[in-house]
Amino acid sequence: MTRWAPDAALRLEAAALDLVAEQGYAATTVPQITHRAGLTTRTFFRHFADKRDVFFLRDREFPRVVAAALEGLPAETAPLAALQQGLERATSPLAQWREPILRRRAVIRAEDQLRERELLKSGHLADAIAEALVARSRPGTEVTPAEARLLASVAVLVFDRALDSWLDGPPLSPLSAHLADAWRDLAALFGP
Repeated sequence: MTRWAPDAALRLEAAALDLVAEQGYAATTVPQITHRAGLTTRTFFRHFADKRDVFFLRDREFPRVVAAALEGLPAETAPLAALQQGLERATSPLAQWREPILRRRAVIRAEDQLRERELLKSGHLADAIAEALVARSRPGTEVTPAEARLLASVAVLVFDRALDSWLDGPPLSPLSAHLADAWRDLAALFGP
């Protein structure tokens, strides 16, 4: 067993995904995951609080990435435009993770307790977006905390829809195209 590995969290995630695909979520244990990854149980618990946590590895940083993308936009960008541009910037690196995200989604959809955790993750993303919108608020682009929360909730729904469409679509289609489609569909629902 390797005591230290720079890619330990990714190896543990891959092992967990493989084991769940083979034997199901309930039958998969932390010792099995660590054995498959060639790591120790202690290493597992350095990275993850429990078995559920291993399926949310990539979601830890995403709220911060989205917030940083929003903060990096010009101050004069209107809140809705900032959301659209910020999400597009934040999601561009996800293309390289399509296959693990697709496998992870299948595991989460099959397990109620993981679906609960997925909803919590969406709440954290909405919180990060709302805070970033308020923080970047300037005269001419000001947004109240209540408005920011509403915009953030809508952005998370749009992102989730775009992500599902991307994962269900052709493997080479860019996530940004699905995100643009989801924003257009939302705008069409409300009319001109």
